[in-house]
Amino acid sequence: MRCGAAAIPDGASNAGRLIDPAAVARALQSLLARTEVVQTRALVAASDAIATFRVLTVAPGSTSKEIDATIAHELPFDPQQTASKWLQVGASPESRVVYGAAWDRVLVRGVSDAVRLAGIEPAVVELKSASVARAVAAASCVLVDLSSRPAELILIDRHLPRVWHSFAVPESLGDDAAGLLAPPLRSMLRFYRRQSEGGFGEADPVYISCEETLPQTVLTDLSALVDQPVLVLPAPARIPPNVRHSTYLACLGLLMRRSG
Repeated sequence: MRCGAAAIPDGASNAGRLIDPAAVARALQSLLARTEVVQTRALVAASDAIATFRVLTVAPGSTSKEIDATIAHELPFDPQQTASKWLQVGASPESRVVYGAAWDRVLVRGVSDAVRLAGIEPAVVELKSASVARAVAAASCVLVDLSSRPAELILIDRHLPRVWHSFAVPESLGDDAAGLLAPPLRSMLRFYRRQSEGGFGEADPVYISCEETLPQTVLTDLSALVDQPVLVLPAPARIPPNVRHSTYLACLGLLMRRSG
């Protein structure tokens, strides 16, 4: 219904980790005022730099303890410093698919503190990759987020985040933007295709999200270098003010509940 964006103040974060929560809170307060958002509860999408995740396939009869052990093996972590959780996201007679994540308690608490200082209650804190996977229209795609510092790559396959990677890019991409972006993209695609035995199709798009407008020639050149269609990430859909969206969403929620 409303959307906006603002940069994190210089020195307030480092690779997704908050260093100055008060400065972040002030920037968030200003952003909320500009966009006229008045809600005080929020889902907070935090950088994947503060956590790690895996999508795993396990036997259909696996117990919770067996899945816990598998997650602990795949995501080695110190239980004194980190927390973990898994959720089943798919099932068939042959297997179960689970999404497991482990995160640094202190770093997540820093994100929550910054949001609370802005007057917002963080109802949920989750990874940015999980939020992006729900928000983009394509079932499978790669998001290249050039507005983050460092830049981020998120590979989504069948509506699930599969790989996250960060890489450094200059403030201005210059004339060789395609040449700078192609190597990390190719590396991610090769890694995932080896891991998934050929998953992620050649027609699945690469979306570019950035603050500056990239020339069409950059998108065309990058597409040729990575053998994938490359597009600018579409802007969020705006809801006209005359649409009673709260009533519409309530009815849609009831329908989904009944159909489920």
